[in-house]
Amino acid sequence: MFDFVHKHKMLIQIVLAIIFLPFAFFGVDSYFRGTDRSGEVGEVNGRPITQQEYAQALQDRQAALQRMIGGSVPPGLLDSPEVRSAVVDGIVRQRLLIDRAVSGGVLIGDSQLQQLIAEQPAFLDGGKFSNERYTELLKRQNMTPVSFETGLRRDLMVERTTDAYRSSSIVAGAVAERLLRLNAQQREVSQKAIEPQQFLAEVKLADDAVRQYYDSHQDEFKAAERARVDYLTLSLDAVAAQIEVSADDVKQYYEQNTKQYARGEERQASHILITADASASAEQKKLARGQAEKLLAQVKKNPAQFAELAKKNSQDPGSAAKGGDLGFFPRGAMTGPFEEAVFAMKPGEISDIVESQFGYHIIRLTGVKGHGFEDVRKSVELDLKRQRASKRFSELAEQFSNLAFEQGDSLKPAADALKLAVQSGGWVSRGGAENKLLNNPKLLQAIFSDDVVKNKRNSEVVDIGNNTLVAARVTEYSPASVYPLADVSAAIAKQLTIKQAAQLAAKYGRDLLAKLKAGTDSVSDWGPAKLVSRKEMQGLAPAEVVEVFKADAGKLPAYAGVESSRGAFMLLKVSKVVDAEDIDAAKRKATADELRQLMGQEEFNAYVAYLRSRADVKLRLDNLEKTQQQ
Repeated sequence: MFDFVHKHKMLIQIVLAIIFLPFAFFGVDSYFRGTDRSGEVGEVNGRPITQQEYAQALQDRQAALQRMIGGSVPPGLLDSPEVRSAVVDGIVRQRLLIDRAVSGGVLIGDSQLQQLIAEQPAFLDGGKFSNERYTELLKRQNMTPVSFETGLRRDLMVERTTDAYRSSSIVAGAVAERLLRLNAQQREVSQKAIEPQQFLAEVKLADDAVRQYYDSHQDEFKAAERARVDYLTLSLDAVAAQIEVSADDVKQYYEQNTKQYARGEERQASHILITADASASAEQKKLARGQAEKLLAQVKKNPAQFAELAKKNSQDPGSAAKGGDLGFFPRGAMTGPFEEAVFAMKPGEISDIVESQFGYHIIRLTGVKGHGFEDVRKSVELDLKRQRASKRFSELAEQFSNLAFEQGDSLKPAADALKLAVQSGGWVSRGGAENKLLNNPKLLQAIFSDDVVKNKRNSEVVDIGNNTLVAARVTEYSPASVYPLADVSAAIAKQLTIKQAAQLAAKYGRDLLAKLKAGTDSVSDWGPAKLVSRKEMQGLAPAEVVEVFKADAGKLPAYAGVESSRGAFMLLKVSKVVDAEDIDAAKRKATADELRQLMGQEEFNAYVAYLRSRADVKLRLDNLEKTQQQ
């Protein structure tokens, strides 16, 4: 059982990290939903994928993407066909693997599951598993121990099923070495760019070319729907700023929450250790303590000798040579009694004898950095104000929502009642806003609702996060439209001209490349030579590097060419090949391991595709679209 627990610690940590951020991709209770089969997104082997399950999985996937990308993300990106397809495929994939695990008799015993859960730091209190903490953390995610444990058991079953495919691939050492040599090989490369600008004079656009392009590419010339808005904000911080707290209140609040604010504090200490572990006899402990007391007396008499005494007498091999110096460390890094003593001392102070599981310590605190009271006073004051403002904020939030709705023809009544300022938000579109405060998908959806745009009403009050509420009102609206041809004809003509010039440059470049390879032509104005490898590209584009290493280096110089993303045709000359020297054994092994993982993943993907080909999978895309619109 302990082998199993050790092997799967990483899996459960990943699972826990996901569900508490919150659970991303699949809800662990997806197998315990109701049985209403109306509006199903699809089914796998007769078991439905409900709209509720899909919608939750999509929402969780979108939240995960936002955390990965960071900052503001256009709503269209989060609700793209690619994301929706990935969510549905993921649900189907998981169903198939669970079915295979069950049919293969893969079982996870209760004792194994309990051992895994009991070792997770998230559920520990004072180093021991806390059922109260466990239940509370799950409750925050609207989960029960039963649903969490069932979901975790399921994930472990799937993991066992996939292990065989991810770890059984065989890669020969010679293959790994060959790959390493290819990756490490360098080639001396010179470039010559055939630029489109050289051929602009040769381009003659047809009389109706601009009109035809405009008519067939209307989407490129659409002006997005947009609105100019005014808005009101109500935030906890704004309410807190109006709360008065005394210096004594702030100090008292800090002292009541010392652990919260000392979390980032680090202390530097030196010590002299006389060892006496738990197995030592009473007589041995008495002798060790007596030795420590003698050293303490010497240190107290002459503190400047601390480092010298530590070097000569400390039985901690890691720090004795450094005069007992342990460097800086945070809370939780040292054994309990030692840590308690260190974090209770003042800089320069020397402790009395401190007994720990390792023996007897004499400690000198040499440095403190981080969060003393003065370092965090402003933060403590703000937290105290927020705490006292929370009730008032809740009352004002309800009043804000009521006024914005009941007197929806203007933001002024809510602004006057709550003493807020109506602000101008400038132009916004469904895709986003330059004003970061307004760049919230839910708020933008509210702004472009019919009630706000057509009926000239205030938007609903939207919580945009960070205890901030916003209501907006459209002051000017511009529907989506297509720019007139006259406004864009010059840009279209320029674009078409450059495109045709690039085609002429590519044709000229390919013809010249063929002559270079045949030896019937030459080029004199090559750029400077560079030693290029697959990892060190030296400014070459990836597509150019691919062509460089595809070139037959059996006869040098060798030539290659490729069209660049900016329209030029890049001629490439390979004049020298530098092979790798001896391959390090560790690198060879690492490469073989990486190849094994890649091959195992490919085999696993093929296995899942096989399961899907044999399963009864039905997807109802019309219901998928309905779910998207809800």
